[in-house]
Amino acid sequence: MTSPLPDGPDGPSDSHGARAPHGSSGSGAAAASQERWTPRLWGTLLVLCAAMFLDALDVSMVGVALPSIGSELDLSTSSLQWVVSGYILGYGGLLLLGGRAADLLGRREVFLIALAVFALTSLFGGLVDSGPLLIASRFVKGLSAAFTAPAGLSIITTTFAEGPVRNRALSIYTTCAATGFSLGLVLSGLLTEVSWRLTMLLPAPIAVIALIAGLKLIPRSPREARRGGYDVPGAVTGTASMLLLVFTVVQAPEVGWASARTLLSFLAVAVLLAVFVRIELRTASPLIRLGVLRSGAQVRAQLGAVTFFGGYVSFQFIATQYLQSLLGWSALETALAFLPAGVIVALSATKIAGVVDRFGTTRVIVTGFALLVVAYALFLRIDLDPTYAAVILPSMVLIGVACALVFPSLNIQATNGVADHEQGMVSGLLNTSIQVGGAVILAITTAVITASGDGSVESGASPQSVLDSFRPALVLVTAFAAVGLLINLTGLRARRRQRSSVVVAASAPRQNADDRVTVGD
Repeated sequence: MTSPLPDGPDGPSDSHGARAPHGSSGSGAAAASQERWTPRLWGTLLVLCAAMFLDALDVSMVGVALPSIGSELDLSTSSLQWVVSGYILGYGGLLLLGGRAADLLGRREVFLIALAVFALTSLFGGLVDSGPLLIASRFVKGLSAAFTAPAGLSIITTTFAEGPVRNRALSIYTTCAATGFSLGLVLSGLLTEVSWRLTMLLPAPIAVIALIAGLKLIPRSPREARRGGYDVPGAVTGTASMLLLVFTVVQAPEVGWASARTLLSFLAVAVLLAVFVRIELRTASPLIRLGVLRSGAQVRAQLGAVTFFGGYVSFQFIATQYLQSLLGWSALETALAFLPAGVIVALSATKIAGVVDRFGTTRVIVTGFALLVVAYALFLRIDLDPTYAAVILPSMVLIGVACALVFPSLNIQATNGVADHEQGMVSGLLNTSIQVGGAVILAITTAVITASGDGSVESGASPQSVLDSFRPALVLVTAFAAVGLLINLTGLRARRRQRSSVVVAASAPRQNADDRVTVGD
């Protein structure tokens, strides 16, 4: 909910810069009145969680099914990558537009229409017999997810009052995303044994059930007054820049990072972004109000999302290649290796909100990033004959704890203190940071592996040389986690400075207008 108070490092604050106690404002009163959720409120949350669960499930299930898809549809390796990249392109490129559309057209309407499209394209993707049609269905499915994700998150942040109630809802919501991602790995291993088409078809009936429930449960929300009309130029340039950025990064490892095509594409992205920023600064109804980025907490949340998701997706790529290609583990065995992290995230669903309420988002995020650095560094101990319990499991456990801490906290920090009519915009921005971060850092990681060696036993490289090609990439992933840690450590310093100013202000004697005291920093 909207807070009339200034924003502190972790959200709304009182006039002195300290966090406002819950119940001291209208928002706090609203939170207190919703401590006991009604069945309809629970139902609304479950529908939104189902959509996010499907988004994550769909991403993770496809990866394991790719070899079977390529074999049946006779797709080359370069064509096969677009089964994954097509989804990322639609998702990452249109998130900004999806978030703003939710504010302008109505969150409920945008969410339900996009969910219906998701269900139809899931059905279509499981029935096609053509590679190009499958890739097209993946692009449209990514496009629909670009609307459901920010609309769903903004429905939560405008339905549940800011504070403990919203923190609890967001912790459950983000846990469903992480659980879907982890469960998707296991399900894909099982379903692909029967047919890869089942991995495409599975989301369809779940999406239909969520759609029917959503029509009855999701509350209607007021649309933002369109005093300045729609920001069509901003939508075109913003969407084009994101689409071109994701496309360029996905293609760069194949055509070369230093190739003329890649460099010109990056130049075009820079030009489009510059035009986009200029438009947003001048238009009366911007796609993104750039003023939200004046908040240090908001910037840390966005950059944290980039490094967190990009690093994790890259780690998963490396670990999957290591376990399957190098050690010869099956898809199901590989999925089970990741399962402890997913179980930890799922079991923490009802606990993380209390942790955030007690310690604040900044401390929780810093702790999570510190655990990620340790987890990735520990994985550097891998060899050609590892003991799972001693070498791999410790990293998986620490990653599970870190994901449980970081992902919900980033969502809470990004949406705290933001007006209701801008929740869709901020949600779209956060999801864009997540997707673009994943695409960019994964592409860089892939390039490092390629530059360090063949990275494939099938290409004739020795197992040891393949393993050696993974290590620089793991060091890079660890470095990105360290960058995320350093960025969010600045939030602790800001918090200490703010708290110090509060203590000085509270302890200063009352002064007459002509008898003022000057306090140093």
